[in-house]
Amino acid sequence: MQIDIQARNFQLTEALSNHTERRLGFALSARDDHIQRVIVRLSDINGPRGGVDKHCHIQVVLAHMPDVVIEDTEADLYAAIDRAADRAGRTVARRLARQRVRDRAPGLPGMNPTIESQEWV
Repeated sequence: MQIDIQARNFQLTEALSNHTERRLGFALSARDDHIQRVIVRLSDINGPRGGVDKHCHIQVVLAHMPDVVIEDTEADLYAAIDRAADRAGRTVARRLARQRVRDRAPGLPGMNPTIESQEWV
């Protein structure tokens, strides 16, 4: 799994980079074969003024499916990363489970729009 971490309005430290990679590894490793790339954007909205302004944006690029985009804003950047990574893991798992159901049940109406229903005469 390729993880691209970008920092905006502050310097990305090695500790923060390692924490982000570790948390995403825990959250997404079971679904690694479906994930093409993960893009993480970390930002400090207010700069040195403080407040609830540490933002984590995670974009998970899945093969043959729409991307999963998760955002979280907290007072602590580590907390924002933790919450966003957990939510990204749950969302990717849910999206892949739904896709598996659609792939396994091609005969159910409404489950696969490429299969037309047949009328029995």
